[in-house]
Amino acid sequence: MKKIILITGGQRSGKSTKAEALALELSDNPVYLATAHIWDEEFRERVRKHQERRGREWTNIEEELYLSKHDLTGRVVVIDCVTLWLTNWISTETTDIDTILTAAKQEFDQFTAPDATYIFVTNEIGLGGVSTNQLQRRFTDLQGWMNQYIAQKADEVILMISGIPVKIK
Repeated sequence: MKKIILITGGQRSGKSTKAEALALELSDNPVYLATAHIWDEEFRERVRKHQERRGREWTNIEEELYLSKHDLTGRVVVIDCVTLWLTNWISTETTDIDTILTAAKQEFDQFTAPDATYIFVTNEIGLGGVSTNQLQRRFTDLQGWMNQYIAQKADEVILMISGIPVKIK
């Protein structure tokens, strides 16, 4: 049976920790699908800390764009995170937001077609003011629309606030 869970919230709100704990409740050998591209040393250290938290029971996969390349039928998988995944799309593809959004939705649909439990981690980045940077405004729009798309498809949505999970769907 297929199940999609979306965990959203601000930076350092506890999203990844919650996703990992949930995955371990559901499986003895969950999958961690990391979407991160290592941009610099600070980010490399951030990724290392995430990796350090996970034990040998995890199957680790790194995939920056094409999630559907990986057949995870029957598995419990944490996808961390949508924000980094979309950053990769906007960094390597056209910067036309409509084109990227269409491609990301198609990739999401193809990836989540098999029966599995998918736990997506994403950032809620549109809660603040409007940026003066055009690319940042367009990315915030892209992120918001993709979050809405995933939330509509999700069976469950959890909002993390200061480490506290609030079930919103």
